[in-house]
Amino acid sequence: MHERRQFLRVLFNRPAYLNHGEQSWSCQLLDLSLQGALVTLPNDWDEELTQLTLSFSLSDVAIEELSITMDVEVKHLRDQQIGLKCLHLDLESASHLKRLIELNLGDDALLHRELEHLVDQNKEAD
Repeated sequence: MHERRQFLRVLFNRPAYLNHGEQSWSCQLLDLSLQGALVTLPNDWDEELTQLTLSFSLSDVAIEELSITMDVEVKHLRDQQIGLKCLHLDLESASHLKRLIELNLGDDALLHRELEHLVDQNKEAD
């Protein structure tokens, strides 16, 4: 099978939520990149949904609540998992995500290449 991922993913297993309007589903975040995420398929999932909001906390301590919220699009459903593409991220969430990826990659140059690729890809889409 041809690997189509263009961004490195970091394993990041933690509780997350998918939201659409008034509906909310609990799921497990499995991995994360600058461009998307992989989550477990929630119970009672509505397969008709294509755009939602993904949110998850970065901290286990309630003293300083760090979280990431991103508007996402469902790219694929398979093996009880949902592949999500990031459509929008607020500045604070983008900063947290960048730092999380940076810490997990351990290579500043690699992170900057990833960011440049993301910017170039967004320019092509415009």
